[in-house]
Amino acid sequence: MEQQTDRQRWLSVLAHSNAAMLETHWQALNLQPAFTLVRPAEIGLTRLQARMGATGNRFVMGDATVTRAVVQLEDGTLGYSYLLGRDKAHTERCALLDALLQQPETRPLLEERIISPLAAWREEQRQLRAREIASSKVDFFTLVRGDN
Repeated sequence: MEQQTDRQRWLSVLAHSNAAMLETHWQALNLQPAFTLVRPAEIGLTRLQARMGATGNRFVMGDATVTRAVVQLEDGTLGYSYLLGRDKAHTERCALLDALLQQPETRPLLEERIISPLAAWREEQRQLRAREIASSKVDFFTLVRGDN
């Protein structure tokens, strides 16, 4: 299995983050970085594909709304963000965080105060969901009659 790069990991955490939680963690840092919007948040659609049962044949499952944004810091570093949904402010904040996380001077602070808590929250949500699913699991078994 391929190892995720640090950037892939933080982009995944940001993409799955709760907007209100991210905003709270961001406000607590009181950072005011200078940046420009290269591509302001824009909303579009993406096509979702899935695979059928054992054959693996692809089929179009439907469309999903996606918002994307690109920001640039003063030193030229670009930050990107693609999020499911229509939250433009959340998407631009994630793009800004992507750019700032690429900076050696701000990365440790952001990893500790934003990425780690959001990753822990995401893992907690996954475990809650897994327990919820496990509690509804049904085991099927066959009773054999003795006259065969």
